Amino acid sequence: MRDWINSFLSNDSTFGKTMTKIGIIIGANLLFVIVSLPVVTIGAAWAATLHVMFKVLRGTETLNPIKMFWTGFKQNFKQATIAWLIIVALGFLGWVDLRFLFHMGGAMVNFRYAVYAVGVVLLIGAIYLFPTMVAFSNKLTVLFRSAYYFAFKKPLKLIVLLFFYVAPMVLTYTDAQMMPLYAFIWFFIGFGAIAMLTAKLLVTDFAPLLPLVDSEGNYYYDENGNPLMPGDEDKIIGDTGSYSTVDEDILKEMLELDMGEGKTQKKKSGRKSPEDAD
Repeated sequence: MRDWINSFLSNDSTFGKTMTKIGIIIGANLLFVIVSLPVVTIGAAWAATLHVMFKVLRGTETLNPIKMFWTGFKQNFKQATIAWLIIVALGFLGWVDLRFLFHMGGAMVNFRYAVYAVGVVLLIGAIYLFPTMVAFSNKLTVLFRSAYYFAFKKPLKLIVLLFFYVAPMVLTYTDAQMMPLYAFIWFFIGFGAIAMLTAKLLVTDFAPLLPLVDSEGNYYYDENGNPLMPGDEDKIIGDTGSYSTVDEDILKEMLELDMGEGKTQKKKSGRKSPEDAD
């Protein structure tokens, strides 16, 4: 009986892995709420939360959510903040347009549907932009286009994400009696759960375009220090079917000691992995 309990509660059991993942979601969620308090940092905080979730799904279920959150926050701060401010500005303009149309009355009110349509398009772009930003390195304009590419590539996933981004918010603000409970859920796990769902749905679409990673979420490198991409499976080394990996810190030390010049250089493919650490 004791052995069964120990096995059930171990980190390697299904229960242990599930509880570990829930703990990571809660930790990332709390950090998101705290870091978002200045409002202007919401975009970067959301990108950081997604960074943690991609890291978990790409191999590392025992990561430190605090460290990984700040890694994602620093990596994406500039682009995510600019994108967030643009989205807020466009949303504000849409709100102003709606106020103007309703104030004018008459046939002008019918133009509200055009504003609603633009709002939905903007929402879709916002939902997909941040995970795309976390996964790939490129100019913001290219990331916007890529976001819509991934959005309309799999319409069913788009519908699912739209539902889980919109429905909980609508429910929260329309059910005043239950709002304290909703606030509790949002504070501890709500945002993290949505980030995990987003990463879960999109990681399979992103994976073919991202460097291969091992069970710990680390890059696999070739002999020249370039990350292995999908299609490079023939470069497997070892009798266990794993890839030859070299730690980034070791590569940096080798470079400093002139023991492998260029080993830390990555392929100039415009890609980055959401699992990339400091």
